[in-house]
Amino acid sequence: MANHVYKYIELTGSSPESSDKAIRNAIAKASETVHNLRWFEVGQIRGEIVGGAVGHWQVTLKVGFTLD
Repeated sequence: MANHVYKYIELTGSSPESSDKAIRNAIAKASETVHNLRWFEVGQIRGEIVGGAVGHWQVTLKVGFTLD
């Protein structure tokens, strides 16, 4: 990490499977249009309850990338 300058964006990924999958979905989608992704930091995890069980996960995260 020699003299890099970073910028970050905040994303919310979602998945009916798991919080891990929600994170992976957010990063995969961001990587389609943002290059030089380097790190992520989870800010919030929340979900939807359906019929007494977890129906959907939502994870808000910061994703950092280096500037050209």
